[in-house]
Amino acid sequence: MHFTGRTWRPPYEAYSVIIQATSGCTYGKCTFCNLYHGECFRMSPLNEFEEDCEEIKSYQPHARRIFWTGGNPFAMSYENLKIRALTVRDSLIKCQSMAMFASIRDIKDKSVHQLKKLRAMGIDGLSIGMESGDDKTLALANKGYTSSDIVEQLAKLDEAGIEYYLVYMTGLAGKGNGQRNAYKTAQTLNQISPYFVENPYFLNIDSLTLFPNTQLYQMAERGEFVPAGEKERLEELITLVENLRLRTQVLANTISNFKPIIGNISKDRERIIGELRYTIDTTSEDEMINYRNSLKSLGIEEGS
Repeated sequence: MHFTGRTWRPPYEAYSVIIQATSGCTYGKCTFCNLYHGECFRMSPLNEFEEDCEEIKSYQPHARRIFWTGGNPFAMSYENLKIRALTVRDSLIKCQSMAMFASIRDIKDKSVHQLKKLRAMGIDGLSIGMESGDDKTLALANKGYTSSDIVEQLAKLDEAGIEYYLVYMTGLAGKGNGQRNAYKTAQTLNQISPYFVENPYFLNIDSLTLFPNTQLYQMAERGEFVPAGEKERLEELITLVENLRLRTQVLANTISNFKPIIGNISKDRERIIGELRYTIDTTSEDEMINYRNSLKSLGIEEGS
């Protein structure tokens, strides 16, 4: 297999077979991320991709889901995605779906017609590092898109029938701004068509951890960014859960979260809020800070 650079997949793709489609990230400007620092974006040559498909076939001929690795493989053009999707289908005839990391930016240059065709070829799972739906926070993180872009591009995926999974990051707005970030993000996501209840399939919650060699870390060192407190982040998550009107799952169970939470927004709202309130009331800020400081790496900001 032709793996290069950082290679990994999200926890919920644990049972998927992985193949390298790209390496590095096309953007590399998010202020909180150093995941692909010093690594140039590269599409895997088609001959290597074909060889890897054949190798997978020799070991797992009945693979049903393939996860394409790389920071954001969906940045590839429609034609490049098409030929690779067809390559997978030719080699792995049992494959039913293909998934990968993507950014809101990567959807813009693809029409709904093209997205529908990609869906028909089996591309039907996009992990999108949205991080926020609040314009001020998106600008601070230098995401390269706005809340209106999020609504517009997700509507295209909805129309095409492509399943997607969104990331929201508590603490990203900085001290004193979490409530605004959560409320504005809920307003943004609530604009998703109420008739398309399958998307987002789930909302993955991460919590900002500052690492050296990131712009946001340097801003914090200069006093230009003040990190949110740990309890403040839990309050932020409560505000998000209280205001979301989507029938979707919340997965706040990555290692960046002090309190793991899993539940359905519509069915488990009160339970989720109650568990978060209990953690706030029974755990000291220092204990939470010590946990945050113990984290050495996350590997969770793909599709950013």
